[in-house]
Amino acid sequence: MCGIVGIVQQENCFTELYDALIMLQHRGQDAAGMTVCDNGHLHSRKSKGLVKEVFGQQHFERLQGTYGVGHVRYPTAGGNSKEYAQPMYVNSPYGIALAHNGNLSNTKELAKELFHSDLRYISTDSDSEVLLNILAHEISNFRQKDPSPELFFDAVSKTFERCEGSTNVISIITDYGLLAFRDKMGIRPLILGSKLNAKGSKDYMVASESAAFFSSGYEAERDLLPGEAIFISFEGDLFSRICCEQTKLTPCLFEFVYFARPDSVIDGVNVYEARQLMGEKLAKKIKNEIPIEEIDVVIPIPESSISSGTKVAEVLKKELAYGFVKNRYVGRTFIMPDQKLRRTSVRRKLNPIKSEFYGKKVLLVDDSIVRGTTMKEIVQMSYAAGASKVSVASAAPEVKFPNVYGIDMAARSELVAYNRTQEEIKSFLGCDHLVYQNLEDLVASVIELNPKLDGLEKSIFDGIYPTNISEEYLQHLEETRLFKF
Repeated sequence: MCGIVGIVQQENCFTELYDALIMLQHRGQDAAGMTVCDNGHLHSRKSKGLVKEVFGQQHFERLQGTYGVGHVRYPTAGGNSKEYAQPMYVNSPYGIALAHNGNLSNTKELAKELFHSDLRYISTDSDSEVLLNILAHEISNFRQKDPSPELFFDAVSKTFERCEGSTNVISIITDYGLLAFRDKMGIRPLILGSKLNAKGSKDYMVASESAAFFSSGYEAERDLLPGEAIFISFEGDLFSRICCEQTKLTPCLFEFVYFARPDSVIDGVNVYEARQLMGEKLAKKIKNEIPIEEIDVVIPIPESSISSGTKVAEVLKKELAYGFVKNRYVGRTFIMPDQKLRRTSVRRKLNPIKSEFYGKKVLLVDDSIVRGTTMKEIVQMSYAAGASKVSVASAAPEVKFPNVYGIDMAARSELVAYNRTQEEIKSFLGCDHLVYQNLEDLVASVIELNPKLDGLEKSIFDGIYPTNISEEYLQHLEETRLFKF
């Protein structure tokens, strides 16, 4: 998972890009970068680390320009070194800097095509570098000195024809403007925002989430449609076109469960309200599976479970306690690139308030249980704090299948629910009771807030992939991203 943002405005855009990346930091903590354009000159900075670590005062002074693109990276494909930080750049044609959120599932085939047919060399195994070169090649095929928005849209159409998977992109084309497009299934979010500038015209921002807009005074206009490309000239003129014949709006269900900020609205769905609905529906299932006298207090796991956990306590009419203090200086353990690092970080990240546990029958509510190692540690911490019984409830169903659209769930053997019964999972976690949300109820928690959605991408729960995913590709992911419990 990554966060991307692009800006076209009348004033220098470094501060707005920086603020937007801070607001998108939850989507990637491995690396950050930005590229801005000023009178035909590109200025770039990218490195491993958090946004506040990558950028300093010297970069504010050097990165001058009125339009640019930024990226926060969470490694899902390719390596984990500085070379994989984005935006990535090619100097031909025109000079293109690109930020990508998603995963290509035919990267190997495309890399061979680029070398043998397109005569382009790929220096890393990053699918984003492949995507950048595909786009650049398709643009260069038109060989126009002064390209029009329609040329860029034609190139995006050709790119869609060649690339399989999820392809959310924001790019800047030197001296011309910003080109952004959303994948044809609408799996990853991409949102357009704007604000009036001093001249009375519009400045524009495109970002992964609407939460990126607020700090800079931008307002959300609309989500990009599946398969839609937009081009914003550096004068601020906006053009758009649907660049695929067959499209569906099927956003990733896990965005609403975990990844997105609760203050974001994605495809007309308020993330906070969706998580509250998840809590209401989960509570009804808990009533049927756990004797009510087995619960004294409901404790949500901070922070993405607060919304659903609060609703669980309300529906069950049980005491709600925020029994864990979160260390905000430890990153999201789910998106850390190393399994050992995830394990050791849990106890640094969460510290129990013992008085909320001691002698009580505790119900822990989490948004999801993926690898299970984090919840296993939390259950042990709860018993160590004095809980007499510990039950666990997940606002999402069992995660049984790898994600291939930009989330680090590649190895099936990593998933605690893969080839395990619920009783075996409960034994692994070490809890007294275990309840998972029904998939139908989870889907309803989102669809009820926007019935116009064509569906939801939910392959991690049901194993049904909406794009062409081969068993060979899944096996490749298993081999390259295998972690052991």
